[in-house]
Amino acid sequence: MARRQGPQLPSLIYDKAFEADRVIRREALVRAVLKDLSPSFGKLYSSAGRPSIPPEQLLSALLLQVFYGIRSERQLMEQLDYNLLYRWFAGLAPDDPVWDTTTFTKNRDRLQHGEVFQKFMTKLLNHPQVKPLLSDEHFSVDGTLIEAWASQKSFRAKDGGDNEGDGADFRGQKRSNETHASTTDPESRLYRKAAGREARLCYMGHVTMENRHGLAVAGVVTKADGTAERRASQAMLKAKRKAVGHRITAGADKAYDTKGHVEDLRAINVTPHVAQNNGPAKIGKRRRSSIDARTTRHASYGMSQKRRKMIECIFGWGKHQHKAPYRNGKTSNFPVFPQTARLFDRRA
Repeated sequence: MARRQGPQLPSLIYDKAFEADRVIRREALVRAVLKDLSPSFGKLYSSAGRPSIPPEQLLSALLLQVFYGIRSERQLMEQLDYNLLYRWFAGLAPDDPVWDTTTFTKNRDRLQHGEVFQKFMTKLLNHPQVKPLLSDEHFSVDGTLIEAWASQKSFRAKDGGDNEGDGADFRGQKRSNETHASTTDPESRLYRKAAGREARLCYMGHVTMENRHGLAVAGVVTKADGTAERRASQAMLKAKRKAVGHRITAGADKAYDTKGHVEDLRAINVTPHVAQNNGPAKIGKRRRSSIDARTTRHASYGMSQKRRKMIECIFGWGKHQHKAPYRNGKTSNFPVFPQTARLFDRRA
């Protein structure tokens, strides 16, 4: 059963407690979006049973977790217990009890299964204060590795017939995703970012960025493999092209320069502004790029190649500056909330 939000703190307390100007602008935008989502919230809760966490407060608390780089739900609950700023943003009165960590996690999963996170992102992108900032013609795509919350010791043989001891010493052993899996995070995959780099248990996060102000407009987390970036980008760009209703461009790095991917993008009315990959292949021959002069002769191609590099700021902001939490399982908040937080951060 859904619980109504309690009374808000008096504005006088806010002004005395902290400099609220920047945070208030964020809070007003959050409240406007949550108000539009109220009908969706009611469908997720039963009319009977014990009161649950109000979904407006739950989403606000999750945004706080990303804004301030809080590493876990447990730490978030601890800080909500004493931080006046956090309480106000989440809609808690000074004497309201803070939720139990397990209750908070279960309610978060309920919203995730109800696709509320994605609806929140859609409403935000169409908000009158945000939409003018976004381009509806030029975009960029890229992917990054998200380290799983699992150690190399947990990567054990699937048949259980190994003699690896505690798993700490695996030097000289042949381990692959076909024969091994993590016992603590089975969905994670052992993946090497580049030749000569160590293999890690991880996922892949993919982002679509609009090129006007460098704001993320879509994202998804997938299992880590060699074709995940291209498959995820095609799915996101197809949805974006359908949403805007006309042909769009998509900047990307050399990893996306394959014949099949370029043809698939053109088939869905997406012009691929992909960096040309004419370097030598592993077998010694020189590659031939799928992007020719029909694309590169246009000035927009060069502009896309310059603007696409801003997407690295999104990954850097989410993973390092604000320490976006590593996750156990593919049900991460990563695809929605680091991007949402960046929209707020640029607007504030």
